[in-house]
Order: sequence, then C-alpha cells, then structure tokens
Amino acid sequence: MLDIIQDTLLDTVKLLPFLFVTFLIIEYIEHKINNKKIITKSKKFGPFFGSMLGVIPQCGISASATNLYATRIISLGTLISVYLSTSDEMLPILLANKAETSIILKILGLKFLIGMISGFIIDLILRKKEQPQIESLCEHDHCNCNHNHSILKSALKHTLSITLFIMIFSFIINIIFEYLGESFLENLFMKNTIFSYFLSSLVGLIPNCGASILITELYINNTITLGATLSGLLTGAGIGLLILFKTNKNIKENITIISLIYLIGIISGIIIDLIGLIWKNY
Repeated sequence: MLDIIQDTLLDTVKLLPFLFVTFLIIEYIEHKINNKKIITKSKKFGPFFGSMLGVIPQCGISASATNLYATRIISLGTLISVYLSTSDEMLPILLANKAETSIILKILGLKFLIGMISGFIIDLILRKKEQPQIESLCEHDHCNCNHNHSILKSALKHTLSITLFIMIFSFIINIIFEYLGESFLENLFMKNTIFSYFLSSLVGLIPNCGASILITELYINNTITLGATLSGLLTGAGIGLLILFKTNKNIKENITIISLIYLIGIISGIIIDLIGLIWKNY
C-alpha cells in the first residue's frame, strides 16, 4: 500500500507545473483579453502544433490541452491531436529496453501523423465558432474568480482543485493495477486476432501511465503486433481524459471525444498491420 501511495503522489506532483502554467495562461487570457476572439485558438494549424507537443514524453501535455479545451481556447481537433500523439511513458520504456532507433522513430512518427491528420479532419467536420468560456471553469470549481483577483491566486485555486481530483482517482486506478496485476491484463490480449486492437485501445483509455507501460512492454515481448501497440498508444491520453470529465461539464461531448479516439485507435492499428502484411508479401 505504501508503494501505491508513493506512486500516486509522484504521478500527481509531476503534473503540478503543467497545471499551474496552464491555468496562468487561462487566467491571463481572462483578465487581459476579456473573452474577445483570440489567436491562441491556433485556428488552422492547431492540430499540427498539438501533435508536435503531444509527442513529448510527458502526460502533463495532455492535461494542459484538456484545460485549454474546456475553456475553448483550443479547438476539438487540436485536443484530439494531442491525445492521439501523447507518448506518456512509452519512450522511456523503449529506450530502457534498447529498442532500435528505427522502431522508436516509426512509432513516434505514426502517432504524430495520425494525430495531426485526425485533428485536421475533425476540425474540418466538427469545428464550431466558440468564444472562450473561462467563466464556466470558475463556476465549475466554485472559486469566484473575477477581474479583481490576482492571476496567481486564481490559477493556484484551479490547480489545487484539479490536483486533488487527480490524486483521488489516480490512487484508485493504482490500486486496481496493483491487485489485478499485469498478468491479468496480458491474458486479455489475443495476438493476431481482430479483438487485440479493440482490447489494446480499451486498455489505452485507462487514465494512468501504467497503461502505456503495459502496452509497450507487451510489444517489446512480442505479445502484441505493432498495429495493436499503436491502437493502445494512440488512445493512451494519460491523465487528460480524467481531467476532461472534471473540467468539461458537457458529458455527451466527453463521451463523443472518447469514442472518437477509441475508433481512431482501432482503425489505425488495423490499417498499420495490413500495410505491414502487404509490404512483407510484396
């Protein structure tokens, strides 16, 4: 139990700088720009920059993007691109196991491309013209933010509120991982069957770094294919999905976002393995 508590605290502490800086940005926009139409929505190029940032092996990026989307500072396509390209603990695990550079670059490159393309398509089809909704975040957290409060004080209130939420749920998820064990999850995967893509994508949705670690180790041990690995790593948005339900009060929209990345993960994994099979037999 002590290890679980330590892991939970460590995972939460690592997010603090990202959360605080993100809320500082949000508060600055609220206080200085006062909800006018803003360039930070990165209109046309949001998914490109989102995918580029998501590749950085740090789950704090997805946490920051989620908060920015909840206040409508970035678009839905940009958020999806960050979620799909987020690496979480994948890169350190591959490097620790001395994986070939070509494999690492291939996985990172595919996640970047799939995230970027998906983001552009989603913005093209589903993009709405919305003004930033920073007040709704203040109401949701009951922090009574207004223009008379200091930016630092408001940002700190939001950060502490989200941190407490993350800590509680991370503790619960870590307990599940500890007592069910990786072997239980490993047995769920059925290599070389269509079900492996569905299951891998489903495990990837678990808002905990343990999901990306498990999927990466399964790939290293040749338990799942490259396509199934990508299915899980694409849906592995880290703690971002957990924060989404905390900060974005539109539950129907949250379910739509999860469904989108889940389907993209499955379809992408199947296509990658089909291309690999065709290339091998060519």
